[in-house]
This record gives sequence, C-alpha cells and structure tokens, in this order.
Amino acid sequence: MNRILRRAMQDSDRYVIEMDYADAKGNRTHRFVSPIRFMGSYRFLGLCLCREQPRQFQLSRCKNIRLVPACDVLMPAPLSEVGPELTAV
Repeated sequence: MNRILRRAMQDSDRYVIEMDYADAKGNRTHRFVSPIRFMGSYRFLGLCLCREQPRQFQLSRCKNIRLVPACDVLMPAPLSEVGPELTAV
C-alpha cells in the first residue's frame, strides 16, 4: 500500500489513487484521492477529489487501493457508498 501511495505522491501529475475508505463511524465510501504526504506511520494527507477538500486518511481504514491515471478522473469525482463486504488489500 505504501508503495502505491509513494508512487502517486512522486508522480502526482500522472496518478491518483482509487480506494475504499471506512471513516471513524464505520461508513464506507469509494473515493479518488491525490495523496500529498505521509503524516507519521499510520496516516496520510490527500486531496479528496470527491469532496474537493484536503483530508487525512488512516492507512488501516484504506482498502482496495490502486493507481489510476489522473487524466481519467474529473473533479468532482463520484463519492459512492461501499457495502459491508469491504475486502482487505
């Protein structure tokens, strides 16, 4: 997971990430994020392309992370709910 995030951070003009995320209340969403930097060993700061705002994401709550070409994602990207069958990376 960290390798994918680093790649998107280093080449932010070419890549963003797509992931499923569970917030503190357990709500699960599918998001597109442009990672900015790590904030310690357990979270990162990123621009959520769905909410069009910077957000902090805990790594333990991120699932199904993958790199996507930035040119394929338009803001605002759709924010969709994810069912309870959230799978691990």
